[in-house]
Amino acid sequence: MTADAVVQESATRHPSLPDWVFPPPGGFIAENLDHIPDLPAHTELIDGSLVFVSPRASFHMRVVSFLESEIRRAAPQDLRVRREMTIILGPRQRLEPDLIVIKAGAARDDDETFYKAQDVVFAIEVTTPASEVRDRHRKPQLYAEAAIQYFWRVEKNPDKPVVYAYELDPTTSSYALTGIHRECVKATAPFDLVIDLTEIDRL
Repeated sequence: MTADAVVQESATRHPSLPDWVFPPPGGFIAENLDHIPDLPAHTELIDGSLVFVSPRASFHMRVVSFLESEIRRAAPQDLRVRREMTIILGPRQRLEPDLIVIKAGAARDDDETFYKAQDVVFAIEVTTPASEVRDRHRKPQLYAEAAIQYFWRVEKNPDKPVVYAYELDPTTSSYALTGIHRECVKATAPFDLVIDLTEIDRL
């Protein structure tokens, strides 16, 4: 039986549910996300399974907005900052970091819905209670395997942001921790950054 037939049969048995509730044999592939009708916003694909996000809290949105502004201001001309755009990391992996920094040449089409891993220099995840395990474990693993050079994870601890900065170790294809930043981020890679994290309180 084909994948389409399996989905159609499942939908016939459960007519009140959308077709995408029933994955095809082997799971979804990255390109499917552009063609599934009525898929919830910010849906990700991890290991062939659809992953849905919970509503974002105010803290999460303020941190993302602040970092987007600060990183865009500091980024060199050959890089671009994008918010909530997906990256295809492999046939069954399509993730949506909160922020990415891409090579300027990758920003070619206003209708694009994703970037390729080789176009991404830097990825940032701001954790939520629902995403904490994925953001700490599976997603960094996938970013590292796709050779994304820099990764930040931002956590709330207890009510302030803490930035965990990582750089790819090419010999192990895994991330090495390069710093834990609480009140101020001072970094020289992927470019010079000085970010006063206490400024988030003013947003």
